[in-house]
Amino acid sequence: MSEEEDAFEEEISRDEIALEPGEAADPRSLVERMVPPDLLEKYEVYSYRSAATILSVSHREAFDELCQALREFMITEAMIRTAGGNESDIPKLLSASLRPKDWRETIIRGDLHVQKIAKRYVTTGKTGKALKKPRYEKMPPETLTRAKYLDGHKVDYVKGKVAFDLEWNSKDQTFDRDLYAFSAFAQTGVIDVGVLVTRGTEMTDFIKGLGPALTKSGQIEMKDGKPRTTAAKYGASTTWMGKLLYRLNAGRNGACPVLVFGITPACVKD
Repeated sequence: MSEEEDAFEEEISRDEIALEPGEAADPRSLVERMVPPDLLEKYEVYSYRSAATILSVSHREAFDELCQALREFMITEAMIRTAGGNESDIPKLLSASLRPKDWRETIIRGDLHVQKIAKRYVTTGKTGKALKKPRYEKMPPETLTRAKYLDGHKVDYVKGKVAFDLEWNSKDQTFDRDLYAFSAFAQTGVIDVGVLVTRGTEMTDFIKGLGPALTKSGQIEMKDGKPRTTAAKYGASTTWMGKLLYRLNAGRNGACPVLVFGITPACVKD
């Protein structure tokens, strides 16, 4: 992609940002009742379609495990500065907590079978004579099949009827994939609620204050003969809270309740 195309993408991307939850979000008072206070201090937290209530009341064990994983989740400045995106050490921290508790990477696939049931208006009998009293006659059902109607929708962590995913620094279109997967899982009855964790709004300014970006080997990353800034890795069109709220406010989660946590500088231990 040329610099001109990249600049255009960034400009468009800035129009697709929401810094506040919209009318579709649950009241703040409800979130504060359902989410532990220590997590409210550590993360930006928003709930859509009563997700916080569903988790707290109907899926308490899974919610407690997620809360514990988020309490233990602490990153370093070096992790933020090091290249790697979602293949970095950051997602591994949550995997280390959740995988042993049987949170599984899950894919759903399925064909859509639709029965077409109709009846016809009969005016003549079997001999061809007109009936004195025309009647309706039920027709044999006709089955229509759409193969692979659901195919390859994947969520990184699923336990029971709760889905969870982390998006630290991917292209923001990844949120569309996640929310579409959540919606598909919910529509088929596989899950009741989804949880997403991403970079919080406060992290944008925090990252600007960090040193230069690092390679995976720990060396300063260079670009055009100069040290590359860490902030350059975290552009406006990557996954962060502003990009997620924009989509949730627009209802792209469909009928799936979603609880979101935004990582803040309180999660950086050094």
